[in-house]
Formats: sequence, C-alpha cells, structure tokens
Amino acid sequence: MLPFSDAAIRASFINASQRERRDLSLPAGFDELDWESLDYLGWRDRKFPQLGYVVAAIDGEPVSVLLRQAEGRIRSRPQCAWCEDVHLPNDVVLFSAKRAGKAGRNGDTVAALVCAEFQCSANVRKRPAVAYAGFDVEAARRQRIDALRANVDAFVRRLAVGGDGA
Repeated sequence: MLPFSDAAIRASFINASQRERRDLSLPAGFDELDWESLDYLGWRDRKFPQLGYVVAAIDGEPVSVLLRQAEGRIRSRPQCAWCEDVHLPNDVVLFSAKRAGKAGRNGDTVAALVCAEFQCSANVRKRPAVAYAGFDVEAARRQRIDALRANVDAFVRRLAVGGDGA
C-alpha cells in the first residue's frame, strides 16, 4: 500500500462528517507505519473504542471509511470476511458503516465480520499449512493477499455505490 498523509486520509472519508474527520485519532505510531506490509490501513479509535477506521487504496488514491462495532456478542467463532483466515489468533466482530451520500444520511448501512483490531494484513502473510506434496506455499500466500485486497476493495466500493464518494 502507498503511504498517505494525515491530511489525505482525513480528506478521503466517504461516510464521515467534518466533525468526525476532525476528531478522529490516527493510529499509534502512524509516522512509523510499514506501509509495504499493509493491504489496507485499519485501526480503532483510542478515544472511542467502538469506532474503527479503514483506509484502502482505490485506483492509487486513499478512500477511507468510518466503522462502528455492533452491540452484543457473536455466539460462535466467526471467520473474518476480509482475510478469511480459519486459524485466527484474534477476535472477529461485526462492524457496520453508513453508505456514502444520501443513502447513508437515510440510514443505509453495510456490515461485515472483520478482525477486531484489523490484523488481516498480518494474518494473510502467515505461512499457510502445506495442503499436499508439492503445495506452493508462496503462491498460496500471494493468493490470500490478493483476496484480502479484493475483499476490502469490494466492501469500500459497496459503501460508495449511490453515494457522493469514490
């Protein structure tokens, strides 16, 4: 992923008000992020833990979305819809996001089960189990990275459909 500045990220939100953009807390260590190991930038707000933020690179430009963690508990162990990791070392929660533009102002949302702390980029880079003799581990890892990028891209684009954004 390409590195983006604080100003570029704040300006790229498609479903957040000016106040929400101004009040968000960037992730700890923002200036030292290893952008090359990220397929998207995701973090939880330190001041408002029920809020999450995701920045995806769509056609080389940042597109950011504000997410809210749903109330309640999930009864069974869900799989993250983005990294699709079946051996998750972390929790998965339900996040919802308002759609961009008029649809969002009318209450339209999109939801997904996602790693609680947005660890997807690290999860897809873990060495996968060897499924059979001759299994290409690096090809499988590359496929998981590509699938993650496609899943996040599709989620962000669904939020923008019918809205004012990307």
